[in-house]
Amino acid sequence: MPITISSFNDFNQYLGQDLGESKLHRVTQEQINLFSDATLDHQWIHTDPERSASGPFGTTIAHGYLTLSMVPYMWGQILVAENLKMMVNYGIDKLKFGQPVPVNSDLLLKAKLEGLTNLRGITKAEVGARMELVGNPKPVFTATLILLYHFND
Repeated sequence: MPITISSFNDFNQYLGQDLGESKLHRVTQEQINLFSDATLDHQWIHTDPERSASGPFGTTIAHGYLTLSMVPYMWGQILVAENLKMMVNYGIDKLKFGQPVPVNSDLLLKAKLEGLTNLRGITKAEVGARMELVGNPKPVFTATLILLYHFND
């Protein structure tokens, strides 16, 4: 069950705490191919299962940016903001990709509220994000997400 917040004060009670984790998401070849088409990145390690079978990973792998682009979907399974005008992705700090994601792998996102600032009524949240590959202790990526929440007064 996701955490529900509707104000800066709601957010503030979670400062420094783990917020939880998303549901598992399986990365399929179809999803990889659709991302390749959307980004015009058709490198064979992503899109050619036959060639990839004898490549460095033994199968196709997801684009690193595909795994990063999963964050909004998975973040919504961890935290739901109500009483909201809008939320803006403001930036990403300290992004590091740690390992490839083979096709048909299961991913989950873990999040921690690392910082919170009230910017004249706009809530700036700094969220420590860790994308994990199920069954592997090394993260797919780690990053600090910077999100701006514009709550209704």
